[in-house]
This record gives sequence, C-alpha cells and structure tokens, in this order.
Amino acid sequence: MNEPQREIRAAHTESTITVYQAYAPEIGLAAVREGRFPAAWKRDRMTWIKPSFLWMMYRCGWGTKAGQETVLAVEISRDGFEWALRHACLSSYVRGVHPDQATWQRQLKRAPTRVQWDPERDLHLRPLPYRSLQLGLSGEAVRRYADEWTVAIRDVTPLAHAVHAQVKAGQLDAATRMLPKEQPYADGAELLSHLGG
Repeated sequence: MNEPQREIRAAHTESTITVYQAYAPEIGLAAVREGRFPAAWKRDRMTWIKPSFLWMMYRCGWGTKAGQETVLAVEISRDGFEWALRHACLSSYVRGVHPDQATWQRQLKRAPTRVQWDPERDLHLRPLPYRSLQLGLSGEAVRRYADEWTVAIRDVTPLAHAVHAQVKAGQLDAATRMLPKEQPYADGAELLSHLGG
C-alpha cells in the first residue's frame, strides 16, 4: 500500500477531528472530569496535538512514561483545526521552501501554530516510511484550542493499555481492530499548501 509521504490521517466526522495528548493524571483526569483543561494546565506554553493514535503511543510509551500516564482523545472542531493549519509555519527551516533562514525564523515567531512531520508508527512503534502530522499550538492558538475548539475530552488510557496487551501477546490483528479508524483528512494538503509542500 503506497501512502503519501506526508498526509494528515485522523479519526474525524463532518464537524470534528480527534487529536491525542498525554498528561500526568492530575491534569488528564481533571480534563476528562471537567470536559475542559483545568486551571493547572499551562496556557502560556506550546502544546502539541497529534491526530495519529500510534504516534501518540510511541511518544507516551503506551501511557507508561512519567508525566504521560493519562492519554486523552480530544475532539475538536474542524473549523478550529483548519484555522490552525491555515495559520501554521513549518517547525524547521527547509531550503527551497523558505527564502532564507532569517525569513523562516520571523515567520515562526509570528505564527500561532507550527507543523512538524514525524514518521508514522506501526503496532510495534517502529517508524514507517511515511509521515504523520504533529501540530504545535502557541499563544492565540492555545487559548482557542482550550476555550473554543474543544468539543469533548475522553480518557483513552484503557484503550492504549488494551492495544498494547494484544501487541505483546502477538495478537496483531486483534490489536489493529481496536485502533481508532483514522482516514485521510481530505482538505489537509490544500490547507497546508502555503507551506510549500
């Protein structure tokens, strides 16, 4: 199966898209209880959201890494997600995309969101030859994410542990069936076209 080198794949509906984050229980469980990020959640720092469940599993070690024991599925509005894509800058300088490094640095400083493409992961969390989106939110984007875009927050830590148990048992088909159904995000390439590919 030939996957595009860079493509946004996500669980989404007509009006929402699901992204993942992992936090210590005092933040994550409070967010689930309240349906919004609690006061202890830092709005003044960059936060990274990931539409890929398996990339999140790689990042948080199936919800076992310190400070990342609670894995959240955050359902946000597509309008908000698309605003974030339209206002994004690449997280690193790319020759041929940016006129020069100084121009990229100015764009990065002004942009409320940044795009980073990281290797997608398989069930063993090994890198695949194609990449998935990580979206960094800062400043205005963090506030919009927390106060406007978030529709629902679910604790998917039990799912992370259950999928991992199937992988450890060698039951890869069963593990695959448990994964969130991620599909290509149809307008993703167009929304990111200002980044030069």
